Amino acid sequence: MLRKVEVCDVTTAWKIGMFQCAGLMGTWKLAENTATDFLDLGHWLTMARRCEEAGVDFLFFADDYGYPVVNGGLPATAVRSGVQFPKGDPMAILPALAAVTEKLGLVTTLSTTVEKPPMVARKMATLDHMTNGRIGWNVVTGAGQNASARLFGSELTEHDKRYEIAADHVDLSLKLWEGCWDEGALVVDREAGIYADPDKVREIVHRGPHFSSDGVLTVPPGPQRTPVLFQAGASAPGRDLAAKYAEAVFLAAEVPALAAQIADTRRRAEQYGRDPASIKFLMAGTFVVAETEAEARAIRERATATRTLDDAAASYAFFTGLDLSVMDPDKPLDPSAALTQTGRTNVERFLGPNAPTVRQILEEFQRNSVMGAPFIGTAEQVVDQAEVAMAATGADGFLVQPDHTGTFDSFIDLVMPELRARGLVQTDQPAMTLRERLLGTGSPHLAAEHPGAVYRNSAAARQ
Repeated sequence: MLRKVEVCDVTTAWKIGMFQCAGLMGTWKLAENTATDFLDLGHWLTMARRCEEAGVDFLFFADDYGYPVVNGGLPATAVRSGVQFPKGDPMAILPALAAVTEKLGLVTTLSTTVEKPPMVARKMATLDHMTNGRIGWNVVTGAGQNASARLFGSELTEHDKRYEIAADHVDLSLKLWEGCWDEGALVVDREAGIYADPDKVREIVHRGPHFSSDGVLTVPPGPQRTPVLFQAGASAPGRDLAAKYAEAVFLAAEVPALAAQIADTRRRAEQYGRDPASIKFLMAGTFVVAETEAEARAIRERATATRTLDDAAASYAFFTGLDLSVMDPDKPLDPSAALTQTGRTNVERFLGPNAPTVRQILEEFQRNSVMGAPFIGTAEQVVDQAEVAMAATGADGFLVQPDHTGTFDSFIDLVMPELRARGLVQTDQPAMTLRERLLGTGSPHLAAEHPGAVYRNSAAARQ
C-alpha cells in the first residue's frame, strides 16, 4: 500500500547536507567501501549527481592541512590505518562538481589560520560565479593545528587567539566582498569601451588587530556576493564567532549538549543585533539504516570492528593534540588537559563529575569518533529517532555522515523517501542560490542585519 506523502512547508523543511572529506575516511577497510577512491574524480561526480537527484541541499567538504601528531611526528598507526590521513584538496574538486550539477549547494572549509583573507575572498568569489551562487564557506580556525603549524614552520597559535584572528579575517573578507564593487559597477559596454564604472569600484581599507589591507578584490561580485557563511566550532569562542557571522552552524555532540550549544549561540546572536532564528543549525547525523533492524545492527558491528583502540587514540590526538595511549587507561583525563591549544571541545566533553576513564574515551572514539550516537534501524525507525533529536535540540536539519560504503546511498535510497513521505523535506525546489535555498529569505545576499551588510556601497569599508 502506498503511503500518503505530506506536503512540506519550505520554511520549516529540514535542511540536509552531506559531509565528506577529500581523503580516506571511516570504514574504508570494508570491502564495499569506496573511500579509497578519493583521488578519482568520477567518485565525486557520481556522488554529487546522486545528491542532487535526491534533493539534498548541499554537499560539504571538510578540509585541513593537519594529521595526527604523537611524540612530535606522524604515528605509524595513522599511516597504516588511514586515520585522518591521507587527504586531497577539495578546491580542486569543486569546479568539476559545479559543472555536473545545477541545484546542489557546494560548501568547503578554508582555515582562517592558514589562508589569508584576500586569498579566501578571491577563491570564494570565483566559485560563486562558477556555481551560479551555490557556494558556501565553512569558517574554521583549522583542525590538527599542531601538525599544520609544523608543516608551515610556524608557532602553534593559542586557542582563543585563533578565534580573534578568525573574527578579523572574516571582517576583512566581508569588506572585500561587499565593499569593493557597487551594484551596477559592471557595465560591459563594448561600443563605449567601458567594462566597469570606475566611480563604482574602489579599494577598501582595513586596519584590524591581526590583518591590514589596502586594496580591491579583482573578482566582480557573483550572484551571492558573499558566500553562505558556515561555522563548526563548538567552544565558547567558536559559538561567539558563529553568533556574529555564521548563517549556518555544524554541531557534533549528544542531544543535551547540542541543545545547550544551540540555545547559547542563538542568545549570543541576539546580543549582536541579529535575529536568532536567522541561523540554521545542522547536527551531525550518522544513519545506520537497512531494510531490517537486524541488518542495520550487523552493519554497525562490522563498521565498529574496523577501528582499533590504537586508531581511536590517533584520531583523538588529531582533534585534541593529546596522546591517550600514554595515559592511565583506568583514570579520567586530568582537568589540565582542557588547556590544550589544538582543540578543546573534545576534551571538555569528557571532563566533569561523571568523567569517563581514558579507556572509555577511547572506546567512545572507536565507536563514534567526534560524532554523537548514531541512529540505527529501518528507515522508519531512524526517522523516528531523528524527529526526537530535532524536537529536543531545536536544530534545523542534519549534516549526514557517509555510510559504511563511504557514500550516502543508504540514506538517499531509504531515508530520503521516508523524510519526503512525512513532509519533513522539500526536494523539488527550482535552481536558486544556496543562501535562498538554505535560509529561505528570497534574497541571494546577506541579510540587512548581518555585520557584513554595513560594508555594501558604504564608506564603512574604507576605514
